[in-house]
Amino acid sequence: MAPAHEIAHLAHVQLFTPDPERSVEFCTDFLGLRIAGTDGDDVYLRTWDDYEHHTLTLTARKRSGIGRTHLRAASPEALRRRVDALSAAGRGIGWVDGEPGYGPTYLFTDPDGHEFGVYYESEWFTPAADSRPSLKNQAEAYPGVGVGVRRLDHVNFLGRVPADNRDFLVDMLGAMVTEQIVLNDGTVAGTWTTLTNKSYDLVYTRDNLGLSKRLHHIAFATDSRADILRACDIALEQDVFIETGPHKHAIQQTFFLYVYEPGGNRIELCNAGARLILAPDWRPIDWTEAERAKGQAWGLQTIESFHTRGTPTADELALED
Repeated sequence: MAPAHEIAHLAHVQLFTPDPERSVEFCTDFLGLRIAGTDGDDVYLRTWDDYEHHTLTLTARKRSGIGRTHLRAASPEALRRRVDALSAAGRGIGWVDGEPGYGPTYLFTDPDGHEFGVYYESEWFTPAADSRPSLKNQAEAYPGVGVGVRRLDHVNFLGRVPADNRDFLVDMLGAMVTEQIVLNDGTVAGTWTTLTNKSYDLVYTRDNLGLSKRLHHIAFATDSRADILRACDIALEQDVFIETGPHKHAIQQTFFLYVYEPGGNRIELCNAGARLILAPDWRPIDWTEAERAKGQAWGLQTIESFHTRGTPTADELALED
Protein backbone atom coordinates (compact mmCIF):
# COMPACT_ATOMS: atom_id res chain seq x y z
CA MET A 1 0.00 0.00 0.00
CA ALA A 2 1.32 3.44 -0.94
CA PRO A 3 1.71 6.11 1.77
CA ALA A 4 -1.32 8.36 2.14
CA HIS A 5 -1.28 11.92 0.79
CA GLU A 6 1.49 11.43 -1.76
CA ILE A 7 -1.10 12.76 -4.22
CA ALA A 8 -2.24 16.26 -3.28
CA HIS A 9 -5.48 16.34 -5.24
CA LEU A 10 -7.41 15.64 -8.43
CA ALA A 11 -6.25 18.45 -10.71
CA HIS A 12 -7.58 18.72 -14.26
CA VAL A 13 -9.23 16.41 -16.77
CA GLN A 14 -9.54 16.10 -20.53
CA LEU A 15 -12.83 15.43 -22.29
CA PHE A 16 -13.24 14.45 -25.93
CA THR A 17 -16.11 16.02 -27.84
CA PRO A 18 -17.38 15.61 -31.41
CA ASP A 19 -19.08 19.02 -31.12
CA PRO A 20 -16.32 21.27 -29.73
CA GLU A 21 -17.94 24.65 -30.44
CA ARG A 22 -21.16 23.80 -28.61
CA SER A 23 -19.27 22.01 -25.83
CA VAL A 24 -17.27 25.18 -25.19
CA GLU A 25 -20.49 27.22 -25.17
CA PHE A 26 -21.96 24.80 -22.63
CA CYS A 27 -18.91 25.16 -20.39
CA THR A 28 -18.88 28.96 -20.53
CA ASP A 29 -22.60 29.82 -20.74
CA PHE A 30 -24.05 27.03 -18.59
CA LEU A 31 -21.29 25.98 -16.18
CA GLY A 32 -19.75 29.45 -15.98
CA LEU A 33 -16.17 28.41 -16.79
CA ARG A 34 -13.71 30.88 -18.32
CA ILE A 35 -11.43 30.13 -21.27
CA ALA A 36 -7.79 30.05 -20.15
CA GLY A 37 -6.30 29.44 -23.60
CA THR A 38 -6.44 27.40 -26.78
CA ASP A 39 -3.99 25.25 -28.73
CA GLY A 40 -5.12 23.58 -31.96
CA ASP A 41 -7.94 21.20 -31.11
CA ASP A 42 -7.63 21.90 -27.36
CA VAL A 43 -9.54 24.53 -25.39
CA TYR A 44 -8.48 25.08 -21.77
CA LEU A 45 -11.14 26.20 -19.29
CA ARG A 46 -11.08 27.00 -15.59
CA THR A 47 -13.37 27.31 -12.62
CA TRP A 48 -13.27 30.60 -10.76
CA ASP A 49 -11.67 29.23 -7.58
CA ASP A 50 -9.01 27.03 -9.18
CA TYR A 51 -5.49 28.10 -8.20
CA GLU A 52 -3.95 26.39 -11.24
CA HIS A 53 -3.99 27.36 -14.92
CA HIS A 54 -7.01 25.31 -15.96
CA THR A 55 -9.46 22.71 -14.75
CA LEU A 56 -10.77 21.18 -17.96
CA THR A 57 -9.37 20.52 -21.44
CA LEU A 58 -11.91 20.07 -24.22
CA THR A 59 -10.38 18.25 -27.18
CA ALA A 60 -12.11 17.90 -30.55
CA ARG A 61 -12.46 14.21 -31.47
CA LYS A 62 -14.83 12.11 -33.56
CA ARG A 63 -16.30 10.60 -30.40
CA SER A 64 -16.98 11.57 -26.80
CA GLY A 65 -15.30 10.24 -23.65
CA ILE A 66 -12.54 11.01 -21.22
CA GLY A 67 -8.93 11.54 -22.22
CA ARG A 68 -6.35 12.05 -19.51
CA THR A 69 -7.04 12.58 -15.80
CA HIS A 70 -4.33 14.63 -14.08
CA LEU A 71 -3.25 14.42 -10.45
CA ARG A 72 -0.86 16.72 -8.64
CA ALA A 73 1.77 15.11 -6.42
CA ALA A 74 2.33 16.51 -2.94
CA SER A 75 6.03 17.22 -3.54
CA PRO A 76 8.85 16.51 -6.01
CA GLU A 77 9.92 13.62 -3.78
CA ALA A 78 6.39 12.19 -3.68
CA LEU A 79 6.24 12.45 -7.46
CA ARG A 80 9.46 10.48 -7.83
CA ARG A 81 8.24 7.77 -5.44
CA ARG A 82 4.94 7.39 -7.31
CA VAL A 83 6.72 7.28 -10.68
CA ASP A 84 9.08 4.59 -9.43
CA ALA A 85 6.18 2.53 -8.07
CA LEU A 86 4.09 2.88 -11.23
CA SER A 87 7.04 1.98 -13.42
CA ALA A 88 7.90 -1.06 -11.32
CA ALA A 89 4.27 -2.21 -11.52
CA GLY A 90 4.35 -2.02 -15.32
CA ARG A 91 1.68 0.70 -15.45
CA GLY A 92 3.89 3.53 -16.66
CA ILE A 93 3.85 5.03 -20.16
CA GLY A 94 6.55 7.66 -19.70
CA TRP A 95 7.21 11.38 -19.35
CA VAL A 96 5.65 14.11 -21.51
CA ASP A 97 5.64 17.88 -21.39
CA GLY A 98 2.74 19.12 -19.31
CA GLU A 99 -0.21 21.07 -20.66
CA PRO A 100 0.07 24.90 -20.52
CA GLY A 101 0.74 25.92 -16.94
CA TYR A 102 1.96 22.47 -15.87
CA GLY A 103 5.41 20.91 -15.67
CA PRO A 104 6.71 17.49 -16.74
CA THR A 105 3.96 14.89 -16.44
CA TYR A 106 4.34 11.14 -16.02
CA LEU A 107 1.70 9.13 -17.85
CA PHE A 108 0.28 5.82 -16.65
CA THR A 109 -2.84 3.71 -16.98
CA ASP A 110 -5.20 2.03 -14.56
CA PRO A 111 -6.08 -1.68 -14.99
CA ASP A 112 -9.02 -0.71 -17.21
CA GLY A 113 -6.89 1.34 -19.59
CA HIS A 114 -7.90 4.87 -18.55
CA GLU A 115 -4.97 7.25 -18.95
CA PHE A 116 -3.66 9.36 -16.06
CA GLY A 117 -0.91 11.92 -15.65
CA VAL A 118 0.86 12.87 -12.43
CA TYR A 119 3.01 16.00 -12.03
CA TYR A 120 4.25 18.44 -9.40
CA GLU A 121 5.36 21.68 -11.10
CA SER A 122 2.41 24.02 -11.52
CA GLU A 123 1.97 27.65 -12.51
CA TRP A 124 -0.30 29.49 -10.09
CA PHE A 125 -3.03 31.41 -11.89
CA THR A 126 -2.84 35.20 -12.14
CA PRO A 127 -6.18 36.81 -13.05
CA ALA A 128 -6.50 39.53 -15.67
CA ALA A 129 -7.52 43.00 -14.54
CA ASP A 130 -11.15 42.44 -15.52
CA SER A 131 -11.44 39.21 -13.50
CA ARG A 132 -9.42 40.16 -10.41
CA PRO A 133 -11.32 39.23 -7.23
CA SER A 134 -12.10 41.65 -4.42
CA LEU A 135 -10.97 39.05 -1.90
CA LYS A 136 -7.27 38.23 -2.13
CA ASN A 137 -7.86 34.66 -0.90
CA GLN A 138 -9.96 33.86 -4.00
CA ALA A 139 -8.39 32.84 -7.31
CA GLU A 140 -10.63 34.85 -9.60
CA ALA A 141 -13.76 37.00 -9.48
CA TYR A 142 -17.07 35.14 -9.36
CA PRO A 143 -18.23 34.96 -12.99
CA GLY A 144 -21.91 35.74 -12.45
CA VAL A 145 -22.65 33.61 -15.54
CA GLY A 146 -24.54 30.34 -15.66
CA VAL A 147 -24.29 28.02 -12.69
CA GLY A 148 -20.92 29.40 -11.57
CA VAL A 149 -19.36 26.08 -10.53
CA ARG A 150 -16.54 26.50 -8.03
CA ARG A 151 -14.22 23.55 -8.63
CA LEU A 152 -13.79 20.15 -10.20
CA ASP A 153 -15.05 17.68 -7.61
CA HIS A 154 -14.61 14.10 -8.83
CA VAL A 155 -14.43 11.69 -11.74
CA ASN A 156 -16.57 8.56 -12.04
CA PHE A 157 -15.02 6.01 -14.39
CA LEU A 158 -16.71 2.93 -15.77
CA GLY A 159 -14.64 -0.24 -15.46
CA ARG A 160 -14.89 -3.95 -16.11
CA VAL A 161 -13.72 -4.87 -12.59
CA PRO A 162 -14.05 -1.96 -10.13
CA ALA A 163 -12.18 -3.83 -7.39
CA ASP A 164 -9.04 -4.10 -9.56
CA ASN A 165 -9.07 -0.36 -10.16
CA ARG A 166 -9.76 0.30 -6.47
CA ASP A 167 -6.76 -1.79 -5.42
CA PHE A 168 -4.61 0.00 -7.99
CA LEU A 169 -5.53 3.40 -6.52
CA VAL A 170 -4.80 2.17 -2.99
CA ASP A 171 -1.55 0.38 -3.78
CA MET A 172 -0.09 2.86 -6.28
CA LEU A 173 -1.52 6.25 -5.24
CA GLY A 174 -2.30 5.90 -1.54
CA ALA A 175 -6.06 6.33 -1.94
CA MET A 176 -8.48 5.50 0.87
CA VAL A 177 -11.67 3.53 0.20
CA THR A 178 -14.68 5.27 1.75
CA GLU A 179 -17.79 3.51 0.39
CA GLN A 180 -18.60 0.56 -1.86
CA ILE A 181 -21.47 -1.36 -3.45
CA VAL A 182 -21.06 -5.07 -2.68
CA LEU A 183 -23.37 -7.53 -4.44
CA ASN A 184 -24.76 -10.68 -2.84
CA ASP A 185 -22.03 -12.81 -4.45
CA GLY A 186 -19.31 -10.55 -3.02
CA THR A 187 -18.61 -8.71 -6.29
CA VAL A 188 -17.77 -5.04 -5.85
CA ALA A 189 -19.99 -3.12 -8.30
CA GLY A 190 -18.84 0.34 -7.26
CA THR A 191 -16.07 1.87 -5.20
CA TRP A 192 -15.54 5.42 -3.95
CA THR A 193 -12.01 6.50 -3.00
CA THR A 194 -10.38 9.67 -1.73
CA LEU A 195 -6.91 11.14 -2.13
CA THR A 196 -7.62 14.02 0.25
CA ASN A 197 -9.97 14.57 3.19
CA LYS A 198 -12.98 14.86 0.89
CA SER A 199 -15.19 11.81 1.03
CA TYR A 200 -14.34 10.90 -2.58
CA ASP A 201 -12.25 12.01 -5.55
CA LEU A 202 -12.14 8.99 -7.89
CA VAL A 203 -15.00 6.53 -8.41
CA TYR A 204 -15.22 3.28 -10.36
CA THR A 205 -18.58 1.70 -11.13
CA ARG A 206 -19.07 -1.48 -13.12
CA ASP A 207 -19.55 -1.05 -16.85
CA ASN A 208 -22.76 -2.99 -17.34
CA LEU A 209 -22.05 -3.26 -21.08
CA GLY A 210 -18.74 -4.99 -20.36
CA LEU A 211 -16.70 -2.30 -22.13
CA SER A 212 -13.42 -0.67 -21.10
CA LYS A 213 -11.94 2.82 -20.80
CA ARG A 214 -15.28 4.59 -20.59
CA LEU A 215 -16.52 7.52 -18.51
CA HIS A 216 -19.66 7.71 -16.44
CA HIS A 217 -19.33 11.40 -15.52
CA ILE A 218 -17.18 14.21 -14.26
CA ALA A 219 -18.56 16.39 -11.47
CA PHE A 220 -18.29 20.07 -10.60
CA ALA A 221 -19.07 21.42 -7.13
CA THR A 222 -21.35 24.35 -6.48
CA ASP A 223 -21.45 26.49 -3.37
CA SER A 224 -24.93 25.42 -2.32
CA ARG A 225 -27.99 23.34 -3.09
CA ALA A 226 -29.66 26.53 -4.24
CA ASP A 227 -27.13 26.76 -7.08
CA ILE A 228 -28.17 23.31 -8.27
CA LEU A 229 -31.85 24.21 -8.16
CA ARG A 230 -31.08 27.40 -10.10
CA ALA A 231 -29.13 25.26 -12.60
CA CYS A 232 -32.38 23.48 -13.46
CA ASP A 233 -33.94 26.79 -14.53
CA ILE A 234 -30.82 27.76 -16.47
CA ALA A 235 -30.86 24.35 -18.20
CA LEU A 236 -34.47 24.97 -19.21
CA GLU A 237 -33.60 28.36 -20.72
CA GLN A 238 -30.46 27.09 -22.49
CA ASP A 239 -31.98 23.81 -23.71
CA VAL A 240 -29.53 21.69 -21.70
CA PHE A 241 -30.72 18.08 -21.36
CA ILE A 242 -31.34 17.01 -17.75
CA GLU A 243 -30.93 13.27 -17.35
CA THR A 244 -31.96 13.00 -13.70
CA GLY A 245 -32.22 15.02 -10.52
CA PRO A 246 -32.17 17.04 -8.45
CA HIS A 247 -32.15 14.23 -5.88
CA LYS A 248 -29.98 13.07 -3.00
CA HIS A 249 -27.73 10.02 -3.27
CA ALA A 250 -27.70 7.61 -0.34
CA ILE A 251 -24.05 6.82 -1.11
CA GLN A 252 -21.94 9.79 0.01
CA GLN A 253 -25.17 11.79 0.64
CA THR A 254 -24.52 13.96 -2.43
CA PHE A 255 -27.22 16.39 -3.61
CA PHE A 256 -27.00 16.20 -7.39
CA LEU A 257 -28.14 17.04 -10.89
CA TYR A 258 -26.98 15.17 -14.01
CA VAL A 259 -26.95 16.80 -17.44
CA TYR A 260 -25.40 16.01 -20.82
CA GLU A 261 -23.05 18.46 -22.50
CA PRO A 262 -23.46 18.79 -26.31
CA GLY A 263 -20.62 16.35 -27.03
CA GLY A 264 -22.53 13.65 -25.19
CA ASN A 265 -20.57 13.45 -21.92
CA ARG A 266 -22.49 13.28 -18.64
CA ILE A 267 -21.79 16.15 -16.21
CA GLU A 268 -22.81 16.15 -12.56
CA LEU A 269 -23.43 19.24 -10.48
CA CYS A 270 -23.05 18.45 -6.79
CA ASN A 271 -23.16 20.38 -3.55
CA ALA A 272 -19.83 21.73 -2.35
CA GLY A 273 -20.64 20.97 1.28
CA ALA A 274 -19.16 17.52 0.79
CA ARG A 275 -18.67 15.20 3.72
CA LEU A 276 -15.12 15.10 5.06
CA ILE A 277 -13.19 12.00 6.07
CA LEU A 278 -11.14 13.00 9.09
CA ALA A 279 -10.66 9.60 10.73
CA PRO A 280 -7.25 8.09 9.84
CA ASP A 281 -8.75 4.63 10.52
CA TRP A 282 -11.93 5.17 8.52
CA ARG A 283 -13.94 1.98 8.04
CA PRO A 284 -15.36 1.68 4.50
CA ILE A 285 -19.15 1.63 4.25
CA ASP A 286 -20.50 -1.31 2.21
CA TRP A 287 -23.93 -1.02 0.60
CA THR A 288 -25.79 -4.25 -0.16
CA GLU A 289 -27.89 -5.13 -3.20
CA ALA A 290 -31.05 -4.80 -1.12
CA GLU A 291 -30.03 -1.38 0.14
CA ARG A 292 -29.16 -0.16 -3.35
CA ALA A 293 -32.49 -1.48 -4.71
CA LYS A 294 -34.22 1.15 -2.59
CA GLY A 295 -32.76 3.80 -4.92
CA GLN A 296 -31.73 7.30 -3.91
CA ALA A 297 -31.96 8.65 -0.38
CA TRP A 298 -34.92 10.63 -1.73
CA GLY A 299 -36.18 11.72 -5.10
CA LEU A 300 -37.23 9.74 -8.15
CA GLN A 301 -36.05 6.19 -8.88
CA THR A 302 -32.80 6.08 -10.84
CA ILE A 303 -33.50 5.93 -14.57
CA GLU A 304 -32.17 3.13 -16.79
CA SER A 305 -29.73 5.30 -18.77
CA PHE A 306 -27.82 6.04 -15.58
CA HIS A 307 -26.87 2.36 -15.36
CA THR A 308 -26.11 1.74 -19.03
CA ARG A 309 -24.92 4.94 -20.70
CA GLY A 310 -21.27 5.92 -20.69
CA THR A 311 -18.94 7.71 -23.09
CA PRO A 312 -17.85 6.85 -25.63
CA THR A 313 -21.23 5.26 -26.24
CA ALA A 314 -21.57 1.73 -27.55
CA ASP A 315 -22.74 3.18 -30.88
CA GLU A 316 -19.64 5.40 -31.12
CA LEU A 317 -17.37 2.43 -30.41
CA ALA A 318 -19.20 0.34 -33.02
CA LEU A 319 -18.47 2.99 -35.66
CA GLU A 320 -14.74 2.70 -34.86
CA ASP A 321 -14.69 -1.07 -35.43
